[in-house]
Amino acid sequence: MNFKPLSNRVFIEPVEEEKTTKSGIVLPETADKEKPMMGKVLAIGPGKLNEKGERVPMSVKVGDSVLFKKYGPDEIEIEGKKYLVGDEEDILAIIE
Repeated sequence: MNFKPLSNRVFIEPVEEEKTTKSGIVLPETADKEKPMMGKVLAIGPGKLNEKGERVPMSVKVGDSVLFKKYGPDEIEIEGKKYLVGDEEDILAIIE
């Protein structure tokens, strides 16, 4: 299935983070309520138009691992799998 987001939208596959510390302590879900989440960029839009009508290139590319705001992107489900669609501004950082 191919996805083509519009404008400055980004299609992200969330990555489940480990809920256990290195010492073996299992963290409850409430421990990371406001923590940014990780994901992999699956598709990006062409970019937003500026005031002059020119396309502003996207800062991320397909395949980038990113940190994003927990409540920024919208969650959607396709064929039983959860994905996120949000604006480029919802992304906090690219993980290198």
